[in-house]
Amino acid sequence: MNGRKSGLLLEVKDLTIHYVTDDGTVHAVENLNLSLGRGETLGFVGETGAGKTTTALGIMRLIPSPPGVVKGGEILFDGEDLLKKSESEMRGIRGAKIAMIFQDPMTSLNPVMTVDKQIAEMIRLHKNVNEGESLKLAGDMLELVGIRRERMHDYPHQFSGGMKQRVVIAIALACDPGLLIADEPTTALDVTIQAQVLELMKKLKQQFDASMILITHDLGIVADICDKVAIMYAGRVVEYADKRALYTNPAHPYTVGLFNSVPDLDEDRESLNVIPGLMPDPMDLPSGCAFHPRCTRTTDECAKKKPGMMEIAPGHFVACPQAHGEGRRRE
Repeated sequence: MNGRKSGLLLEVKDLTIHYVTDDGTVHAVENLNLSLGRGETLGFVGETGAGKTTTALGIMRLIPSPPGVVKGGEILFDGEDLLKKSESEMRGIRGAKIAMIFQDPMTSLNPVMTVDKQIAEMIRLHKNVNEGESLKLAGDMLELVGIRRERMHDYPHQFSGGMKQRVVIAIALACDPGLLIADEPTTALDVTIQAQVLELMKKLKQQFDASMILITHDLGIVADICDKVAIMYAGRVVEYADKRALYTNPAHPYTVGLFNSVPDLDEDRESLNVIPGLMPDPMDLPSGCAFHPRCTRTTDECAKKKPGMMEIAPGHFVACPQAHGEGRRRE
């Protein structure tokens, strides 16, 4: 919980990840670029299959191989390229410097081990402490996430879904990582518990002075927690900006479509606006801009050339030559 240096913590440059199968090659992530400052929270938004989780697993160096292949790029964490690290070096980084919270807490917890021992195991892996000290620290972590110390000897099945996710958060934060990656951490929870868990994560992120990547498809969660937002479509980031700029002036046609599909409590409507068509097959992406078959602003050029990122305002980047900040303005 010590004060950390300021500046850039994570920089992903031209990251490309494919899944090579007998049926063809899945272009999961294509030439992805993003950056994250120390203490910042980045919201990673997109439909299912956009490549959000693959990007997170790529940062953790947990892409299943085969079929996954990192085809190119750099993942600079604290100035060092994680793609050049050995597996033993990565084991020292995972948990200690970069930790991940997954969607379903039951897939992250060992059902036959008490929760205190699971937290203590992570602590002993990265800190030079004995078993007694690690178990005491495990109890401290449980209390920190709102679980009474007397429950530390319970098994995962004795906890509710929200409590299990609190245990997973305790494990993730046990070694004070600099970067926390949360992959839709509240998807399996009901709405009221979602709010509690998100509030807890927000509080602990500030307390631990950590940076966070929050993967979600919920624009409301992004508005509540994140500082910057990356909108992802078909393996590429199509818009990247700070939260205020994105919400007041979405510029990419896909981002505008996402915002238009959110119900407005002030409007009396019988149906919502939808983005026409479906996400493209990642084994057979359209030529040029992957969004052009569904886009209302498409031109002949859109089908021929993949657009690069343009800066339409300071810190606001969009991968669309038609976008000049004329997206629907939301006050």
